[in-house]
Amino acid sequence: MNRTTLSLIAAATALAAVTGFATLKSPDASGDSAAGTAARLPVERTSLLCPQPSTSDIADTAYTSFTPVAEGASGSGKAQLQAATEESADSTAGKKSGRKATKPVVQPKEPGKPAAGDASGADAPALVGVASGKFAPGWTVQETTEVAAGNGRGLLGTNCTAPDTEFWFPGASTAAARTDYVHLTNPDDSAAVVDIDLYGKDGTLKSTVADGITVQPHASEPILLNTLTGDPQTDLTVHVSVRSGRVGAAVQALDEKTGGDWLAASADPAGSLVMPGIPKDATSVRLVAFAPGDTDADLKVRLASPSGLITPAGNETLHVKAGMTSAVDLGDVTRGEAGSLVLTPTGSSVPVVAALRVVRGKGADQETAFIPATVPVGARATVADNSAKGSTLAVTAPDGGASIRVTASAGSEGGTAVSKTFTIKGGTTQNIAAPVPSGLKGTYALTVEPVSGGPVYASRMLAATQDGVPGFTIQNLPDDRGTVSVPEAEQDLSVLLKQ
Repeated sequence: MNRTTLSLIAAATALAAVTGFATLKSPDASGDSAAGTAARLPVERTSLLCPQPSTSDIADTAYTSFTPVAEGASGSGKAQLQAATEESADSTAGKKSGRKATKPVVQPKEPGKPAAGDASGADAPALVGVASGKFAPGWTVQETTEVAAGNGRGLLGTNCTAPDTEFWFPGASTAAARTDYVHLTNPDDSAAVVDIDLYGKDGTLKSTVADGITVQPHASEPILLNTLTGDPQTDLTVHVSVRSGRVGAAVQALDEKTGGDWLAASADPAGSLVMPGIPKDATSVRLVAFAPGDTDADLKVRLASPSGLITPAGNETLHVKAGMTSAVDLGDVTRGEAGSLVLTPTGSSVPVVAALRVVRGKGADQETAFIPATVPVGARATVADNSAKGSTLAVTAPDGGASIRVTASAGSEGGTAVSKTFTIKGGTTQNIAAPVPSGLKGTYALTVEPVSGGPVYASRMLAATQDGVPGFTIQNLPDDRGTVSVPEAEQDLSVLLKQ
């Protein structure tokens, strides 16, 4: 083999190992494929991790699994969601739960058809999922929990996430009214070792128990943040880094007065950030940001409204000191209209992470959700567990106009998929009346695919009012990792093997 071809095969092998298994594509026999070009191929294996949904005995949790139909995907394969086999010893309390694994609560169906399941009470475990073949490209699992009363009551939702080695969570808290846990789930056959760093308004918080936390194989570990430090912080940034192995991580934020929700990880540190889909009836919006490096960040704060980009009066900029968590109250910044927050550098670009804490309702009838900064939709984004009423899809194109196609899948219990195309003007956010499957029965999934124009960012809000309290939860729609970029070989591999 020549050296160029060897390097291409090595690159493809390494890429498959990191992002999912993919097949190296041979060029056409005609030789039209250019050497060194990259092909987008369906992933052949993917993993998802779902945190333990609740410790409340009155919690009801729904799971929805969905894989979009992917062109060129394998004709076979399977998807499985298994309960974590055990909970490892609590690193901060030195005790075990003794809870044993239970059977999966949802059995994934064929691509294009959602599958739903449920669990009740505090015994619902964390889940470890693996999909292969035709089930892998874009596999999405949503976990939605209703808690009728008590600390963190309301609607809590999260997309089950892929394992990784680093996570940033601006927007956590160790204030007296908050009970925040960081959930760590290990999908692998060997133990993972994790460090947790906490950053408040004055910098790093001292802790003697946040380093070297062991998460046993196929196990889930909830870590109560206020056991890691004796310094209460209203606004906190949590950094999870993995010394060995990999984990899934999410923060469950529970508030005595304003309910609770899951805080997903922010997008990787970047100079510009987008937080899409602030509810138009939000009564309070709080921005929390953190600059991980050694340089302060100065950010321009703008709201992408239905009519264009506007600057919130009195909050035109935000100064973020290096290594310190900064926060600012934006009030009812959307003022009855759809909106997304856009952060850009005022001068030199300095990487930051950020998230929004959003409150709906007033007085005793308040509920909370979070919108972390996210990446663009990319090739395609998918979100499950939608209903004919109660789902709001928000899409923003902060840089330039774009056209997108939104597809509603078949229902989990019946219905026919439908698609619709929408145009998003540059610098705006639109709350889209997402299509609903004809003859819908059960829940359905939404996929968003850019057709033309600039990058778009999206989120989906689920709403369900209980006893006058406006329960809601918001999930971002990043690229669903349905494909992987694989360099094409310079010539047919069967020919090269004979050389």
